[in-house]
Amino acid sequence: MRTMTALALILLLSLGSVAAGLDELTHMPDARMLRFPDVSAELIVFSYAGDLWTVAREGGTARRLSSPKGNEMFPKFSPDGRLIAFSGNYDGNTDVYVVGAQGGQPRRLTHHSAADLVVEWYPDGRHVLYRSGMVSPSGRFNRFFKQSIDGGLPQTLPMPYAELGSFSPDGSQIVYQFVSREFRTWKRYRGGMASDLWLYDFLNNSAEKLTDFAGTDAVPMWHGDTIYFLSDRAANQKLNLWAYSLRSKRFRQVTDFDEYDVKWPSVGPDAIVFENAGRLHLLDLATEQSQTIEVIVPDDLPHVRTELKTVSNLIQNASLSPTGQRALFEARGEVFTVPAKHGSARNLSNTSGVAERYPAWSPDGKWIAYFADATGEYELYLHPSDGKGRPRQVTEGGAAFRYRPLWSPDSERVAFSDKTGSLFIADVNDGAVTFVDKDEWGTMASYTWSSDSRWLAYAKKSANRHGNIMIYDVNDQTVRQVTSDFYDDGSPVFDVEGKYLFFRSNRHFEPVYSDMDWTWIYPNSTQLFAMTLAKDTPSPLAPRSDEEEIKKDEEAEDKPKDDDGEKKTDEAADPNEPKDPNEPGEGNDEPKEPAKEDKKDKDAKKKDAPEPVKIDFDGFERRVVGLPIQAGNFGALASVKGKLLFARYMPTGARRAGAPGGTLLYYDLKEREEKTVIDNINSYDLSADGKKILYRSGSTYGIIDVAAGKKVGDGKIDSGNLKAWIDPREEWQQIFHEAWRVQRDYFYDPGMHGVDWEAMKQRYGALLPYLASREDLNYIIGEMIAELNASHTYVSGGDIESPPRLNVGLLGCDFEIDTEHNAYRIAKIYEGARWNAQPRSPLRAPGVDVNEGDYLLAVNGRPVDVSKDPWAAFQGLAGQTVTLSVGRTPDVNDANDILVEPMGSEFRLRNLAWIQDNREKVEAATQGRVGYIYVPDTGQNGQNELVRQFTGQWTKDALIIDERFNGGGQIPDRFIELLNRPIYNYWARRDNRDWQTPFLSHAGPKVMLINGWSGSGGDAFPHYFRRAGLGPLVGTRTWGGLIGMSGNPRPIDGGSVTVPTFGIYDTDGQWNIEGYGVDPDYEVENVPDAMAAGGDPQLETAIAVALRLLEKQPPKRPQRPTYPDRSGR
Repeated sequence: MRTMTALALILLLSLGSVAAGLDELTHMPDARMLRFPDVSAELIVFSYAGDLWTVAREGGTARRLSSPKGNEMFPKFSPDGRLIAFSGNYDGNTDVYVVGAQGGQPRRLTHHSAADLVVEWYPDGRHVLYRSGMVSPSGRFNRFFKQSIDGGLPQTLPMPYAELGSFSPDGSQIVYQFVSREFRTWKRYRGGMASDLWLYDFLNNSAEKLTDFAGTDAVPMWHGDTIYFLSDRAANQKLNLWAYSLRSKRFRQVTDFDEYDVKWPSVGPDAIVFENAGRLHLLDLATEQSQTIEVIVPDDLPHVRTELKTVSNLIQNASLSPTGQRALFEARGEVFTVPAKHGSARNLSNTSGVAERYPAWSPDGKWIAYFADATGEYELYLHPSDGKGRPRQVTEGGAAFRYRPLWSPDSERVAFSDKTGSLFIADVNDGAVTFVDKDEWGTMASYTWSSDSRWLAYAKKSANRHGNIMIYDVNDQTVRQVTSDFYDDGSPVFDVEGKYLFFRSNRHFEPVYSDMDWTWIYPNSTQLFAMTLAKDTPSPLAPRSDEEEIKKDEEAEDKPKDDDGEKKTDEAADPNEPKDPNEPGEGNDEPKEPAKEDKKDKDAKKKDAPEPVKIDFDGFERRVVGLPIQAGNFGALASVKGKLLFARYMPTGARRAGAPGGTLLYYDLKEREEKTVIDNINSYDLSADGKKILYRSGSTYGIIDVAAGKKVGDGKIDSGNLKAWIDPREEWQQIFHEAWRVQRDYFYDPGMHGVDWEAMKQRYGALLPYLASREDLNYIIGEMIAELNASHTYVSGGDIESPPRLNVGLLGCDFEIDTEHNAYRIAKIYEGARWNAQPRSPLRAPGVDVNEGDYLLAVNGRPVDVSKDPWAAFQGLAGQTVTLSVGRTPDVNDANDILVEPMGSEFRLRNLAWIQDNREKVEAATQGRVGYIYVPDTGQNGQNELVRQFTGQWTKDALIIDERFNGGGQIPDRFIELLNRPIYNYWARRDNRDWQTPFLSHAGPKVMLINGWSGSGGDAFPHYFRRAGLGPLVGTRTWGGLIGMSGNPRPIDGGSVTVPTFGIYDTDGQWNIEGYGVDPDYEVENVPDAMAAGGDPQLETAIAVALRLLEKQPPKRPQRPTYPDRSGR
C-alpha cells in the first residue's frame, strides 16, 4: 500500500511538472520593447526584435509582417490604412519599402546607398515622404524627398535641413523639425542643437517658426487645427505629449508620464499611438485620454536562444603558459587555453553571465589568475590551470575596474592596477591586498617584478607629466624614486639575472620641420637605457679587451695526499668513519627518517631559487647607460637571459598601409647588437621561462622560440575555433550592469551630475526580462546613460544580426526625368573644387565626353528602367568598370558607350562643391579681399583642411572661417595657434619681396561661422577663437558637448559604451560650454525659405561683418624704411 502511494505521488508530481512545463510553453506574457508604432482606423503596426508586426487597436495577439535580417523600422500606414511604408534593409541598404497592411511581398521604392528613412505619407496616398542624407554636403543632416509608390525618381523638397514632419490635411503645408535628436542618448538637453518646430508653406515657399524653446520640441503630428508633439518643457523635464493650437497659438500638456519618456508617437485618423517603457499606449484624440495596449507577440525569439558560438573574433588579452605549451586567451568574457600543437582548446570559465578578463598563468604552472565580476564587482580569482576544480576568489570589496594581473616569479603574489591609477599587490594565499602607490595622472599600466620577487618596479607620472621609475620593496613596504622627472621615463623591466633595470626614456631631441613653415616637432624621441642595480656591477657596455686565456692548474699544490701519494678528493670516503644509519646501503635500502628526504627536496628547491637581487639606491640614476639602439618609437620591453626584448613601432606620425603593428627585436648584451625576431606584429607575450613568445599579427597567433629570423605564420596555433555557450539573457544582464558600472567608475563627475545612479540601474534594469534582441539592450542602455544629461554617452554594436551591405555606384551628378520621352537626363555634374582634383566625378574623368543635359540610356547594356530610381541600375557597381550608354538625345541609337568607374560615395565631392560655391560667393562679394576656409572637424581631416586652405589664402586682407557642421575630434588649440600668429618683424631684401616673421601669418580681421551641428571640438574651436580675440562669431549657438572620452572597457560581445572621462571648466574656475554651447556674437538663423531660394543668411552676414571690420581695421604693412647710412661720415 505504501509502495502504491509513493508511486502515485511520483506520478502526480511528474504530471504536475509536465503541466507546469506546458503552461510555460503556452503562456505568452504581455510583450514589451515594442518600437516605432503607427496606428490606422483598425490596426497598430510596430517593430519588435527588428521585425514588423500588426495588432488590433484594442490589443491581443500580433501578426508578423516581415522577418529579414536586420531591422525594419518607421512603419507608417497609408491614409486609407491599406498599405504600410517602412524602412528596411532586405537588400543590403536601408531603403523605403511598401507592403500591404495584411502582409505580402514588399515592394522596394529606393535604391541609393544612403539610409532612406520613412517619415510620413502624403495625404494623396500615392506618395511617401522620406528623409535621406544622399545629397547632404556635410553628412550631418538629412533632406526630405517625395517618392511615388509607383517608383521613379524622387523629388527633393525645398527645405535645406529636414528630419521629421507631418502634413496639413490638404498637403499644402508641413510642420517639421530641422534636427533630429531622437536617437541621441542625452536627456533634458538644452544645447544649441535643440529641435524646434517650423511650418513650411509649399504654395508660397514661406516658413514660420512655431516653437522657440530651449529644450526639445520634436516629432510633430498635425491633426485638425492642432499640432501634437513631444517636449520636455514641463518641470520634470520628461518627454511627454504636448499640443499647440494653430488658432490660439497656445501650448498645453497632454500626457504626464514621470518615470519613462514618451517615445515615437504617431498620429492616425483619431488616435495617437506611442511607446512608454517599451509598452504601447493609445491616446484617443477626442478625449485625450490614453490606455495601455496589451500585446502578445507569438515570436520564437531566435535572438534569445542559448547558442554555441564561435568567439575567436573577440579574442583579447592573450598570454602564454610558463613553458609555452599553451596559449591563454580572453574571448567574449571567457578564459580559454589553446595548445601550441597537440590537444584541444579548453574553456576554463564557461560563465555566460560573468565577464572574466585579463587571464595570466602563474610561473609555477598551477594557476590562472583573472578578474571576474561574478559578485557584481571585479575581483581576482584563481582557477586550476588544468581546467579541473572550481575557481577561488582571492580579493573582495573591489569597487573599480581592475587591470593586468602580474604574477611574481615565485607565484606567491599578484600585482595589479585599477581605474583610479592605484597599484596593488595581492597575496594569493591569504587574500591580503597591499596598496603600493597611485598615479594622479591616470592608470598605472607599466610594472614589473624582479627575479627574486622582492622588488616591484613601475612608472609613475610626476607633476610635469613626466614618468618616473619607482621601485617598491615588498619586504619593508617602502617606495623609492630612482629616476628624476627631468625626462619622461617608462616601461621598466628587471634583467632576469638581477644585474640591470631596463627602461625607455624620451631623451633624444632631433626636430622635424614642416614643409609649410618653420613649425617643428620632436618625434621618435625614445631611447632604451639600462641602470646597474648594484654599484659594483659593471656597465653592460663596459670596455672589453680580447686576451689569451691562461690555463690554471687543475688542482691546488697544497691538496692533502693519500698514503699512495695521490691527491685526496673531496668525494673519497674514510672507511673508518662511522656510517650514517640513514644512508642507503647493504641491509638499509629504505631511509628510516623520511624527513631527511624532505630536507633534500627543500635543499633542491633552495638551490633552484634565484639569487637575491641587490639594489644600491645611492647614485642609482647616475649609473644610467644608453643602449646603442637608434632612437625611435619603442615599447613592450621584456628581459630574457642576456637579451632585452623590445617592440619598435612605426615612427611617430608615420603611416604604413596594411602594416598591422610593429617589429619585435632583441638587443644581445654579449654581442652588443640588435636583431629582429619577427616583423608586423601587434603584440606579444613572453613565457615565464623566457624561452617562448606568443605573438599576434592581425588575427594570427603563433608560439615561437626567442630567436631571430621568425616570420608571421611560424608556430601558428589554432585560435580560430574557440567556442562558448552563450545564453543571451545572462550575457545581456552582464553587459547592462557593466554599462552601468563603467559609468559609475569612469564618469568625470563622481556625483554623476546629481543623478541617483543606483535608481537608474533599477529603473532600466526592470526592462531586462523583456528584451528580444541585442538592439533592445542597446536601447535600454542608451536610455539609462542618457539620464546623466551629458554629451559623449554613446552605445552601439555588439552581437547584432545584420545583412551584408551592397555598394551602389554613383556618378557624382543629379538626375532629372524627361517626362516627354520617359528617360533620365543628367541635370548637374558636380565639379568639386578647382584647388582639389580628388575626388572627381566619373563623368569628369579625362577623356570622358558627358555633358549636363545628356541622357543616361543604358548601364552595361541594360536599358535604364525609369519605373525605378536611377540608382537601381548601379547596384553593386561601385569601383567597377562600367559601360554607360549616354546620348545627346533620348534615342539609344544615337548614344555613345563610355567606360567609367562609379564612386562608392559622393559625399566628399558634394562637400567640395559646396565649399567652392561658398568661396566664390565670398570672392565675388568682397572683390577678392576676403578668404573663405571651411573646417569640417577638429580631427586630422579638419586639421589638413585648415592648413591646406590657410596656406592658400593667408595673404587675403580678411578671413572667414566656417566651422558649421563641425564634427569635432581633437582639442583644437593648435588650430588657434595657426590663426593667431602675430607678425613680429619684416626682412628687407634687395631684389625680391620682403619677408615677414613668422612667414605663415595672417594679421587681418577674422570672422567665424558656427551653428548647432558644431560640437565637441567644434564647440572648443569657436570658444578658443573668442578667447584669443580673433574675431566675432556669426550663426547660432553650438551643440554644447565638451566633455571628452579617453577610453573605458568594452562590452564582452564587442559592442561599445562610451563614458565622458573629463569635463571642461574655464580659467576662472567655472564649468562652461557642456550642456549649453557657445553663443554667437551675431545670431543669424538660416531660415528655410531664404535657403530654399538659394541664399545663406549666415554666410551673407559673415561677409558683411568682415567688410565692416576691414573698414575699421584696414590692413597695415609698414613701408620699407630708407636704407641706413653707416659710412661713419
